[in-house]
Amino acid sequence: MELSRIVITGIGLTSPNGDSLAEYRRNLLDGISGIEWIDRRYMGRVPAGVCHFDPLKYQKKKALRIGTRAGSIAIYCAREAIADSGLDLEALDRSRIGIYVGTTEHGNVETENEIHNISQFGFDTRYWSHHHNPRTVANNPAGEVSVTLKITGPAYTIGAACAAGNCGLIQATQMLQLGEVDLALGGGVSESIHTFGIFAGFKSQGALGMHEDPTKASRPFDRDRNGIVVSEGGCLYTLERLEDAKARGARIMGEVVGHHINSDSTDYVLPNAERQAECMEAALKRAGLQPGEIDIVSSHATATPQGDIHECEAIRRVFSDCPDTSVNNTKSFIGHTMGAAGALELAGNLPAFEDGLVHPTINLENLDPECNLPNLVVGRPKAAKRVDAILNNSFGMLGINSAVIIKRFSD
Repeated sequence: MELSRIVITGIGLTSPNGDSLAEYRRNLLDGISGIEWIDRRYMGRVPAGVCHFDPLKYQKKKALRIGTRAGSIAIYCAREAIADSGLDLEALDRSRIGIYVGTTEHGNVETENEIHNISQFGFDTRYWSHHHNPRTVANNPAGEVSVTLKITGPAYTIGAACAAGNCGLIQATQMLQLGEVDLALGGGVSESIHTFGIFAGFKSQGALGMHEDPTKASRPFDRDRNGIVVSEGGCLYTLERLEDAKARGARIMGEVVGHHINSDSTDYVLPNAERQAECMEAALKRAGLQPGEIDIVSSHATATPQGDIHECEAIRRVFSDCPDTSVNNTKSFIGHTMGAAGALELAGNLPAFEDGLVHPTINLENLDPECNLPNLVVGRPKAAKRVDAILNNSFGMLGINSAVIIKRFSD
């Protein structure tokens, strides 16, 4: 059976350095970081990526009190993606819309906050919120979108660690190809900065990024990098079958032509370069492309010493003979948005189909020799010979790897 071609017709996002694709792209090209200092309970001052979107644009204050930050991010991104696609939600069959939201962790923010709150009252459970359980179930972000937008089709989250943003996009693509839905919202969200636990966990591992200037704390590939900058964010795509998009005269932003997910099966935390390379190779095979036909590789690199080295090894293995394939990194601007990372980082590169520019990696002052990539774009945007295909890497703990390939749309 020949599978339907799946295209992107809308993008809704909020990131630490932009709340629309246009603003986000402009700041990536201008080298503007979105990392700032925040005060985190029990941790003191830490660098983090904070989103500054207006949650009241699409929600009432009561809904914000009942729901979660991740849900609010997802609702904002879903509404923006639908608006960007030019679709009229009121005219759609909402039972045929699917919502597939990738996430790393969910619920620990709410539980941690509730425990802190009742600790002020001798742990008296009368002070425990009765909204806690719906806030903490894993499907919450997708469920909040469903409830708010009155979408009655399938709505669930994909727990895939930091590969989740890619995996949400992949799940949406597959459900459209299977005919389960006629319109899909896919991508990822994260509310990670609102929990003490994730900062403490990375710090205990010696993997929490720090710098006297917060905008320089996220330093992938740099010899002096010292860890991850935790960020929140979200990005959802409106995805349609090509025939449906063409029938309504939709603007097509790109076509999903390749994807793959595999597992290292080797370690809880440490990555496996061989499995990462195999993931990229399998995505290329599905897309029917050779490595040299990829114009931009959007790297996952998080600024952890071993993580960056292993990914560079994998990229060199696949793209060693590709002089026109550029590599960049978005976490240097926005930190690690966890479940949103794959979706947000892909979004930052998609406008290259129109402007022909590869956004740079910033904060790379002293390249780690083990991270040497011949075509790594550093400091300033690069005008590419062409941009017809983008490969987006996104990897996560417990060894999950994902790669998505988007091509410039062509009949």
